[in-house]
Amino acid sequence: MAAIRIDPVTETDPARLPAELGFGKYFTDRMYSQRYSAQAGWHDASIGPYQPLVLDPAAQVFHNGQMIFDGTKAYRRADGGINLFRVEQNAERFNRSAERMGMPTVPVADHVAAIETLVGLEHRWVPHQPDAALYIRPVMIASEKALAIRAPQECLHYIILSPVAPYFAGGFAPVAVYVSHEYVRAVRGGTGEAKTPGNYAGSIKATEIAIAKGYQQVLWLDAVERRYVDEVGAMNIAFVYQDGRLRTPALSGAILHGVTRNSVLTLAQDLGIETSEERIDFLEVLADIASGRITEMFGMGTGAVIAPVGRLCYQDRDIVLNGGEPGPVARRLYDELTGIQFGRLPDRHGWTRQVRVGQGA
Repeated sequence: MAAIRIDPVTETDPARLPAELGFGKYFTDRMYSQRYSAQAGWHDASIGPYQPLVLDPAAQVFHNGQMIFDGTKAYRRADGGINLFRVEQNAERFNRSAERMGMPTVPVADHVAAIETLVGLEHRWVPHQPDAALYIRPVMIASEKALAIRAPQECLHYIILSPVAPYFAGGFAPVAVYVSHEYVRAVRGGTGEAKTPGNYAGSIKATEIAIAKGYQQVLWLDAVERRYVDEVGAMNIAFVYQDGRLRTPALSGAILHGVTRNSVLTLAQDLGIETSEERIDFLEVLADIASGRITEMFGMGTGAVIAPVGRLCYQDRDIVLNGGEPGPVARRLYDELTGIQFGRLPDRHGWTRQVRVGQGA
C-alpha cells in the first residue's frame, strides 16, 4: 500500500455542535481521497481539508450514473477508545458494488487503512452522547470526461465523516412502514444489491407518499409479482414468530447484503433463536400478523441499527404490531449488537478493531 499524504487543515471544535446531531448534517474537518486511472491504478492517496469536489461537466458520473457508496460507523467506548465494527465486510461490499457498476475495486487493506487513519486523525469528532456515533461514508464516482457508456478510465474514491444520532429521531422506538404496491425498487439481476444512488433516488417518490400518509419508511415488494418481501428503504427486514423463529428475506440479488443483517442473524443464533433466510410471501405475513403467529417485525441497518416496526399500511389498511411497542427479541438483539459496537459486551466474533488515536498525524 502506498503511503497516505497528510495535509494540514484548519481544525474546528466539535464541542460547538448542537446536542441534537440528526443524521448526516455535520461533517468533520478532514476527508480522504485517492484517484484512479486505467494506466496508473489507484494513486495520490491523501487526507486533507473537507472541501467541494471539482468535476468536469462531462464527468461520467453525471451521465452514466456510475457512483457507489457504503456506510459504517466509529463508536466511542466507555474507556474513551474508539471501535470500528466489521469494517472489512463493508469494504468488501463496496467492492461488490463497484464490480456491479463496472468500476475498479479498492484493495480491502487499503480501504480499511484509509478509514483507520482518517478516524484516528478526527477522533475528537466521535460523539460521547449515548447511541451516537461517527458515520463513515466511502464514495466512488466515475470522474472521466467522457459521454461514452462504458467502464470509466478515471475514478475518484473519497471518504467523509459525520457525527450522527440514530437514523430515526426516536432511536429504539417503533417506526411506521408503508407497503408500496404501486412502485418497485429493484429487480433480480439489476442493481438492487449494489449501494448505488440510483436505487435510492428511485425510492424517493414512494417515500414521500409514505411520509404524507404518516409513515416513515417504505417496505418494498419484489418487482415481478409484487408479492414477496424485499427490504425496507434504509434497512433489511426481519420477522419474529410466536414459536421463537426469526425469518428474513434471502439474498436474491435485489436486496442489499446488509452487514447489520448478517450480524443480527449470527447473534440470534448465539442466543438460541432459530433463523432462516427464505422467500417470504407478504400475503402470508399479513395472515400471520392477524393470527398472532408473527409477534414482531424489525428493520436492520447501519444507520438505524435495529428499528422495531409498530405499524404497517397496506392498501389503505393500517395494521398494528405488538400493540405498537418494541418487542423483546428486537430489544435483546439491539442490546447485544450495540453492546459489542460500543465495547460494553465481549466481542466473541472478533468484529471490532480499536482505532489508534492521532494515527497518521
